[in-house]
Amino acid sequence: MNILEKINSQITTFSKSERKVAEVIIANPEQAIHSSIATLAKVADVSEPTVNRFCRRLDTKGFPDFKLHLAQGLANGTPYVNRHVDETDGPDEYCAKIFESTMAALDIAHRNLDIGQINRAVDILTQAKKISFFGLGASASVAQDALNKFFRFNVPVNCFEDIVMQRMSCINSTDGDVVVIFSHTGRTKPLVEIAQIARQNDATVIGLTAKDSPLGRECNMCISSDVPEDTDLYMPMASRIAQLVLVDILATGFTLRRGPKFRDNLKKVKDSLRPSRFEKKENFS
Repeated sequence: MNILEKINSQITTFSKSERKVAEVIIANPEQAIHSSIATLAKVADVSEPTVNRFCRRLDTKGFPDFKLHLAQGLANGTPYVNRHVDETDGPDEYCAKIFESTMAALDIAHRNLDIGQINRAVDILTQAKKISFFGLGASASVAQDALNKFFRFNVPVNCFEDIVMQRMSCINSTDGDVVVIFSHTGRTKPLVEIAQIARQNDATVIGLTAKDSPLGRECNMCISSDVPEDTDLYMPMASRIAQLVLVDILATGFTLRRGPKFRDNLKKVKDSLRPSRFEKKENFS
């Protein structure tokens, strides 16, 4: 785990002033590398001793040593591809690295998961009159997966990738509607506006996004996977997988909360699909 991953995984344990330092570094790590301790302290609106204390919390000897670790972390991987994969890697190496880094990211997401927020989200979803799933870019595919899961649950659902359709849907929202927005960074401006519109029209907004992000602050509640992946520099990979797992968790909670009678309806859906498939070949060996 490099220094940026440590910051992301430990951010909830920092003091208020230390978190300010962390947020400045996460927002622009390249600039942090070239900053003096005085400059970083000023940008974060903290004292220089606070910056040093923050650095020691991350097992570095001080600010110069911290910057060295940060530079080494940023130098890893292949920009615009994956931080864990080098340009010279062959199929064996990049296959292993992608699997290993994804499993590590899911472990971080599991350890940082707020079960109370999951339980509350399941409560909200099971009582919804209508559920809308929205995302853009890589998160749009996650929203589509959520639609596929919840479409069979006998509750009105929709999913739009077009931002204009998302806006119109939220304008027509009412009390009892739920809007679920997917965004790893929580910094996508159109999605922040969508959350604002939905809340102005009395919908409940659940954000599967970064804590304390602009989007997270506009949602009624926020579920974060805390996966340390810089999608500004690399292709979304592990963060997208973590979002898909969160969809599976919410869908599972939804079905269990509805009880055995509701699962009978799911059986009917499965039975209706059976004629569309070839029979499975049984292996009796």
